[in-house]
Amino acid sequence: MTTRPAKLTRLALAGVAVATLTAAAPDDFDVKTQIGPNPVLPEPQQYLLPPMHLAKVLGWKDGEAPTVPDGLKVTAMATGLDHPRSVYTLPNGDVLVVESRSPGLDPDSRPKNIVMNWVESIVTSAGSSKGSNRITLLRDTHGDGKYDLRTVFIDHLYSPFGVALVGNDLYVANTDAVLRFHYTEGATSITEPGAVLTPLPGGPIDHHWTKSLVASEDGTKLYAGVGSNSNITENGIGAELDRASIWEIDRATGAHRIFADGLRNPNGLSWEPQSHVLWAVINERDELGPNLVPDYMTSVKDGGFYGWPYSYYGQHVDPRVKPERPDLVAKAIPPDYALSSHVAPLGLVFDTGNGLPAKYSGGAFVGEHGSWNRQVLNGYKVVFVPFANGKPNGMAEDVVTGFLDNDGHAHGRPVAVALDKAGALMVADDVGNTVWRVTTDTQKQAARTN
Repeated sequence: MTTRPAKLTRLALAGVAVATLTAAAPDDFDVKTQIGPNPVLPEPQQYLLPPMHLAKVLGWKDGEAPTVPDGLKVTAMATGLDHPRSVYTLPNGDVLVVESRSPGLDPDSRPKNIVMNWVESIVTSAGSSKGSNRITLLRDTHGDGKYDLRTVFIDHLYSPFGVALVGNDLYVANTDAVLRFHYTEGATSITEPGAVLTPLPGGPIDHHWTKSLVASEDGTKLYAGVGSNSNITENGIGAELDRASIWEIDRATGAHRIFADGLRNPNGLSWEPQSHVLWAVINERDELGPNLVPDYMTSVKDGGFYGWPYSYYGQHVDPRVKPERPDLVAKAIPPDYALSSHVAPLGLVFDTGNGLPAKYSGGAFVGEHGSWNRQVLNGYKVVFVPFANGKPNGMAEDVVTGFLDNDGHAHGRPVAVALDKAGALMVADDVGNTVWRVTTDTQKQAARTN
């Protein structure tokens, strides 16, 4: 592959002149070769400052919406939100939308961080964060798929993300703790403060702040995803204590153990419906090139180690990490299914409902937030991975696209995905400030029948 010189732009930030790559050589690498169980893994590249390219956010104009394949229909379920990051359906059909902002605890300790934080301030959604760090409740009072009641359900949270309900106990994963609230069916707000079930690694540095949450199928345990505190331990190995892992938390006592580790940033914790095995989507490491390392989805084994920071995709050693740990590299488990490099998956849900066409039954929807460190943008969509016998069974398909325009500007960026009570797919769009709802296009189906 031929390359041409990158265009360098100087940014004066905090009195420091920093050079960053704002346009790099066209990337003709076929990203589809990195989707599936055996991704192509090129040789690593290393550089002081990686190429940085985030899509500038435009937002959605009236009448605009993402694109879905023939047979599906997408509508705005709620608009005017403030950074919606995840969605959760209660048994009575109410939908909880978690509106959340970063705690801002990732320090500008490296040139890359200074530039990255500045770039992110440009491409994040517009508006203040006064209405964020809360949970909003949506209720469809007429059963027509339109949510006509909207209330603040829980306010004054600390960078929340994951939600799980067990009986009358509603659990919310703030960035620094799992909180328990008493929930009464039909309630439209909770004003009592939550009780801390267990602290989570949060500060004083919090590189990966989103904490995914799911309850065990028998309701006795909670599982929380705790991302690493760095890219590859540049904040010191001590800052990674109990991080880059999935915690198993006893719901009765709050005691926890590490269920699996070596997972740089695990999100979207979900139970695969046929095998009843825990799955997650993982954001892999950066700064090894535009095509390393592929993010992935994987089943999670109790006691399993998945490589971070010492290796990736099994025994591929990361040359930057010192001291080396050949003992851990030797036991690193390769992931089940690659999603391509730097797509930033943050959401995962299995189709267990009947609100979508039969072809999606049992498969997995993945929300890909999108790349920031490769010239050709990657992700920025929701994909579907078919499953059979508890395992991925085929190529990922684009399901919700159109978040990017033809000029590479972003109307929005998908984060978490979930099903509502009717089985429709919900997509939290954190910079478009919208929750999208994807259903079967019944009108087109009827037209074909007639």
